[in-house]
Amino acid sequence: MGDGYTIRRMGRDEVELAVDWAAEEGWNPGLHDAECFFSADPEGFFVGLLDDEPVGCISAVSYGEAFGFLGLYIVKREYRGRGFGMRLWQKGMNHLRGRNVGLDGVVEEQEKYKKSGFRLIHRSIRFQGTGTGDDRSDPGVVELAELPFEDLLSYDRRHFPAQRGRFLKSWIAQESSSCFAFIGDGEIEGYGLLRRCRNGFKIGPLFAEEGRVAESLFSALAGRADRGAPIYLDVPEPNSSALSLAARHGMAETFETARMYTGGDPGLPLGKIFGLTTFELG
Repeated sequence: MGDGYTIRRMGRDEVELAVDWAAEEGWNPGLHDAECFFSADPEGFFVGLLDDEPVGCISAVSYGEAFGFLGLYIVKREYRGRGFGMRLWQKGMNHLRGRNVGLDGVVEEQEKYKKSGFRLIHRSIRFQGTGTGDDRSDPGVVELAELPFEDLLSYDRRHFPAQRGRFLKSWIAQESSSCFAFIGDGEIEGYGLLRRCRNGFKIGPLFAEEGRVAESLFSALAGRADRGAPIYLDVPEPNSSALSLAARHGMAETFETARMYTGGDPGLPLGKIFGLTTFELG
């Protein structure tokens, strides 16, 4: 367009920049998010450059041919209002063309997303609590590494709109994390992960067949966080059991997003999703 602005794919190292910008926005990313995010779709990260200077970014992660997720949509404050973000948006949407596309957007941007074809499905609420440092756990809770990966992948697929094996392999292997599953009658009845972030820890995902299982997993994960450190859990609002879990543990609501999709509700079992994986990748 003759204004010196160009868009291209990000390399692996450049995704670190996007995560740094997310930290500046107050999103509190995990210490190893860049590596894990990039593993999900190396073709799905874009940077906007003005005269070769990075000024904005977006992630448009493809999970196969049917589903994708938008995140890390950031333009540096001094460059906003000049159309750079919209051109990044279009690039990301083109990358995901033909798929049902999801996002977790800030509530004040809902109307803008609706104009782009997104439909609100539910609110997601971020709760903040504190780590317990208590390493005791329910006998049904086991280290995730003890389970065959294919069993985990099969269980995860019930709670996510697509298979995400590449991402999941990286996510559960990241440093500074703890991963547990709950086993009942020889079957996986839930699993969760705690990862260290710029500030404290985040739990996500936290999937469970029922509230009792979620309680056991949450307690085990909170026990792996430093005593008194902040812990965060992103809850889909329709899951009343998850809201009750947060209340029982004295967690306070700090933030909310709007979960939206272009192709309609994928029909996830929200009553079994006690914690979303991440606002950036779904």
